[in-house]
Parts: sequence; C-alpha cells; structure tokens
Amino acid sequence: MGRTYIVDETVGQYLSNISLQGKAFVSGLLIGQCSSQKDYVILATRTPPKEEQNENLKQPTAKLENLDEEWATEHAHQASRMLPGGLLVLGVFVITTLELANDFQNALRRLVYAVEKSMNRKRLWNFTEEETSDRVILHICSSTKKISCRTYDIHDPKSSARPADWKYQNGLSTSWLPLECTVHINIHIPLSTTSITYTLEKNTKKKSRGNTQATSHSFDVRLLTQLVLNSDHRSTATVQVCSGSVNLKGAVKCRAYVHSNKPKVKDAVQAMKRDILNTVADRCEILFEDLHLNEIPETKFHTLPHRVFVPIPGSAVMLCDYKFDDESAEEIRDHFIEMLDHTIQIEDLEIAEERNTACLSSCMNSEISLNNTEDEQPEQPIKTTIILKIQQNIGVIAAFAAAVLAAGVSFHYFSD
Repeated sequence: MGRTYIVDETVGQYLSNISLQGKAFVSGLLIGQCSSQKDYVILATRTPPKEEQNENLKQPTAKLENLDEEWATEHAHQASRMLPGGLLVLGVFVITTLELANDFQNALRRLVYAVEKSMNRKRLWNFTEEETSDRVILHICSSTKKISCRTYDIHDPKSSARPADWKYQNGLSTSWLPLECTVHINIHIPLSTTSITYTLEKNTKKKSRGNTQATSHSFDVRLLTQLVLNSDHRSTATVQVCSGSVNLKGAVKCRAYVHSNKPKVKDAVQAMKRDILNTVADRCEILFEDLHLNEIPETKFHTLPHRVFVPIPGSAVMLCDYKFDDESAEEIRDHFIEMLDHTIQIEDLEIAEERNTACLSSCMNSEISLNNTEDEQPEQPIKTTIILKIQQNIGVIAAFAAAVLAAGVSFHYFSD
C-alpha cells in the first residue's frame, strides 16, 4: 500500500491552470507537511525558467533530459527559505505534452533526489527515524489531464517507484494549528585560526517571499533552554587559538504550523525548533550573500534582514520572506511572485520585527576588539532585530560562520 497525499483543491486548480505556452514541459515544487500516515500538500509552485531555457523548451524536439537540475534545486533552496516551521518541499511535479508522457520517469527521479540532496546540505537538523523518507513525483499530461503519482525513498539511491494516492480536499489547511514564539539570542562564537582560510561559498541570488485568513487564535510557545552545567563538570572540548569571533544577538520571531488531524505535542515542538534553526541560518546566509554580491563596505555592525509574513488565501498558514531596511514592499511582492508564482497584496504584508540599524566590524586585533566590545555597542538599544558582529574579514569567514552558527544555535537551544 503506497502513501496517500491529501491535496488542497487550490493546488489542483493551480496545476490545471498552468499553460505550457508552446513549451515541451513545465516543472515545479510541491510543498506541504508530512505525517506518519499521510502527507498534506497545500502549495505548488512552478520553477521560473531561465531566459535562454525558455527558447530551448519551445523546440519541438525538447526532451525532459534537458531539465536543468541545478536551476530547479536552487529554486527549491530559495523557496524553502519562505516556509515556516512544519512545512517542507515534499517533491516535484512536471506537466508535459502528450509526446513526453512516457518520458518523465527517469528525469523526475533524478530531480527529486537532486532536490533532496541539495536541501540536506543546507539543513541544520536531521529527520527522525519515525519520519517518512518518501518524496513524491507527480506527472500531469497537458492533453489528457491524466495524473501519475509515485514516491521514492530518498534514503535509498536504488529505490524503485511506488504508486501513491493523490486525493483532493477542500479547505485542507484552514484549521491547521499556528504556533508562535519569540526567541532571544545572545551567542558568542569564537573562530579558530584555521577558519581564516575558508572562503565565502558560491554566491546565489537572494530571492524569496510569502498569503491567508489567519485563524482566530494561535498558541504562544515558551522554550526552556538547558541549564548551565556545574563548574565541576569535566569538559571534553579542545582548546584552539582564537583569531576572531561572531556575535549574534537579538530577538527572533518564529512561527510553525501543524495539521489538524490528531496532531501530537512532539510534532509541534519539533516544528517550532526547526523554524528557529532555519530562520537564524537563513538570515545569516542572506546577509553574507548580500555583502558578497553588493560589495558592501565593512562596518562595525550589520542588521540581519527581518522577517515578513504573508497569508495564503483560504488557509490558516502564512509564508514568510526576509527584508532588509532598504528593500521596498514592492520588491517583496515581486520576489514572492517569482519564487512561489502567487500574487500577494502589499497591504497583507506583516512585518514581524521592528527595524533597527546596526553594523559589522573588521578588526585583525581580535584581543583589542573583544576587550572593547561594550564600548562599540550602538547608543540605541536593540529591540527585535538580530545583530551580527563579526570581528574578522567578512569575505574570509562568512562560509565558516554559517556552519558554526548551526552548531552554536543547536548547542544553546536544542540540546536534548
């Protein structure tokens, strides 16, 4: 017996409205939530084509072998930044002409594995043994509207396709349970001397954005962090020479959603923890990309982008995006349209965090910088904006910092 996918009817309407417009095929992502018995799909979004790819796909001889896996996986990475806790990319879909109806299996198999591999490299958390490792591939013939739904076990490279049920349901996520919390972060991460040889990872364009009538109430979540160990506790940590440090400080607005079909408390806790990890890491990564792409001069502090939420029409779920102070609401709207192919209203944007200005410093003499940290703080108090202070060259330590932040946040908040 294969898995069952319960799909919001708006997803079916979206897929049926996609026109090939002379192309041989259109591919995209399926987004939703997993559970032990079934998966829930609440959103579908087609992958925006490259300009040069647009022309190639209009050739009558175009094949699914021409599907750009690198472009599709990058879209999955960018779209995943816009998902609150509890949501993830469940799989991929492709709509083809009748001529390619029998040519989709191998191409989609490679794509779903490539997407999951790319996502795993970015995640700061691991799936539990209880969670399903199945990912779905959906094929729709543009002429006959015939649907083929199959799953692959992405933990098994040799997995064969298994049939799955694809069932539509009206108002699937209207009664999902929203969870909210604010996490105050104050993390000091030293950088070892070996880290100064690390380079900034290959830049990718920063594009991400988030739409509902929210439910009338949400659950306020409080996280209890681990107690400080006794002074007589023997540490196994190694001692390394410190060449600089990363300081991450501020308040993070987090949200997660769980389905309403007999959800468990542990599912809600897990979704919230993962959202905290995701949003902190995503903001740092976006800042590093912005510094690298725009060659912004180094300063004492930099403000990480603040989170913006936007509703999905007819759903209790809100998606999100990240906005710098100099970005306009129109840019957020345009990015949302490009990444998730859904139109939003500017007045629906909900800025979850206050704006504050801050800077990022570069200092080779880390000992002096650390000793004078308090004197360098801005005069105005930082309220709900995350501040990242790096006492080292940004181009040198950015990639390393992203990895270390994962360990830092995990250690401080999620040690079981």
